[in-house]
Amino acid sequence: MRPLLITPVAVALLALSACSGTREDGNGNPPPPPPACTATTCGTVLIGLTDADGDFLSYSVDVISLELKHTNGDVVETLPEPQRVDFAELRDVTEFVTAATIPNGNYVRAFMRLDYSNAEVSVELGGAPDEAVILGENGDFLGIVDIELELDAANNIVVASAQPALLQIEFDLETAHAVNPLTFPTTVVAEPFLAATIVPVAAKDFRARGPLVSVNTTAGSYVVDLRPFNHPDADHGLMTVATTATTDFEVDGQELVGAPGLQAVAVAGAGTPTAALGEFNVATRVFTADRVLAGDSVPGADLDVVIGNVIARSGNDLIVRGGNVIRRDDSVVFARGDIAVSISSNTDVTQEFSGGNLLDTGDISVGQRIQAYGDAGSSNVNPDLDATNGRVRLHETRLVGTVVDTFAGELTLDLFEIDGRGAEFFDFNDTGGSLLTDADPNNYEIDAGALDLAEFDVNEPAEAFGHVAEFGFTPPDFTANTLVELAAIRALLGVSWGVGGTGAPFLSMSSTRFVLNIANPDLGVRRHIEVGPQRSDITTLGAPLTIKPDTGPTLFAVGRPGIVEVFRDFASFEDQVSRLLVGGSTMHDLTARGSFDADSTTLTADHMAVTFRTP
Repeated sequence: MRPLLITPVAVALLALSACSGTREDGNGNPPPPPPACTATTCGTVLIGLTDADGDFLSYSVDVISLELKHTNGDVVETLPEPQRVDFAELRDVTEFVTAATIPNGNYVRAFMRLDYSNAEVSVELGGAPDEAVILGENGDFLGIVDIELELDAANNIVVASAQPALLQIEFDLETAHAVNPLTFPTTVVAEPFLAATIVPVAAKDFRARGPLVSVNTTAGSYVVDLRPFNHPDADHGLMTVATTATTDFEVDGQELVGAPGLQAVAVAGAGTPTAALGEFNVATRVFTADRVLAGDSVPGADLDVVIGNVIARSGNDLIVRGGNVIRRDDSVVFARGDIAVSISSNTDVTQEFSGGNLLDTGDISVGQRIQAYGDAGSSNVNPDLDATNGRVRLHETRLVGTVVDTFAGELTLDLFEIDGRGAEFFDFNDTGGSLLTDADPNNYEIDAGALDLAEFDVNEPAEAFGHVAEFGFTPPDFTANTLVELAAIRALLGVSWGVGGTGAPFLSMSSTRFVLNIANPDLGVRRHIEVGPQRSDITTLGAPLTIKPDTGPTLFAVGRPGIVEVFRDFASFEDQVSRLLVGGSTMHDLTARGSFDADSTTLTADHMAVTFRTP
């Protein structure tokens, strides 16, 4: 496991505080509630939670409240009930947590209250999930944590009656924690930080879950009462889900596409559990589903469900090591041990975007991400799931590795990880039917079909999205739907300086780029850039690393004690950084994400954040 280092920075950084601070009046009392809403005085704000990439297998804490502050000083609560959230599960998705009706106007601050009292956190050590204990910087156990976010002018939440507003909040696990695997149990020092934007930067699916309210087959849409994170009875506002002729449906185990799927949802009736994944159009404020589950196809509706990757298979016995178990009572647990899943010839097997075609159990092999439905045992550590008369849904699986070879529609990788789990996690015995044909993680063969392999060079990182090949009949070991070459892989840069920081972090600065001073004697041990499996010390790149802004949606942040300033414009960001350095402030940490060109040692960043200490 690569080390996690505390870096108190993040895009649109949230300042950690010991109390509610600005949410109270001068006497410590909460402000009066805002005026009652009417159809013309109030609008809807959609708030989604997500997570940046991190090394946690699970990170469950309780979100107690989520408040917004109006320019007139009014504070409104948008979260009707506390929610148990596993932020690690949100790495590749943004979950709509509320569609709150609040007074119209501009909102300039957000407050989130977290409760770590019953936090459950797991990291991967030695190829297996390991329990971790969360501590504060002083070594004490964390309890209630209040986090305040100050939104810049370009990120004000504008609520109006005409259409819903959007706020995406990102819990950046990667940049806010330090893991110490040498303690028992493993300890994690946390300083929770969040990022927030009204225009999402990273491309991710959005998810809307909740019981069905109504269906409009003419408009091709339906309405749900938002109920995030498998909460059994929370009502977090009404939300419309649009569908298309290509939307993939699974309703009570039946695979359908387009209008027939929506009609099946309508027949199921009001109150039917639903879960939709898709895209949110920022311009039109429309959420369009690519995939919809309804009825007992929704995890926890009528069947127990195990979600995770198959790490081994023997006959009809599958092992999922470290996975989420969702029970009929809507309880959710991350089981750190081995989950034994039993299948049979009576087990129905489906695959997302398969056009409704039924598969068979032979299509379930090692590495495949699955959602298995059946009857689960009572253990929360090593549960079993009997799916012999249930079903298994195959999800798209993500591979990361280094290119070994390309040839005639085939890409061979030296696997680094599968869905964020180390390749050493998986037992590929019997995947090919013999020792000679079993999948080899060092030479993992991917059927690329007609995908273009021209930009995939040997020894360079690559990503593949698709499905594992049939069990017992490899190679090839995997069929790719999408391939991502080096230039398109998202890179992470993390740099820290010593206790006193530095007054000279850059060799040069301008309104278009920063050039890091890699010879600075104050550089700390955190000075790496990561691209997939490749992790490089920036002092060994051969030339100073340049950071320049991307041309798409971007966010840049400057953090100081008690205040964080956020910029959408790199020139304004550079101007403030320069002012602070000239004024004698010292830079302590820098984090940036984007695409990295090794030849020019240039990171084109869409996220960048720095922290300062003032003199």
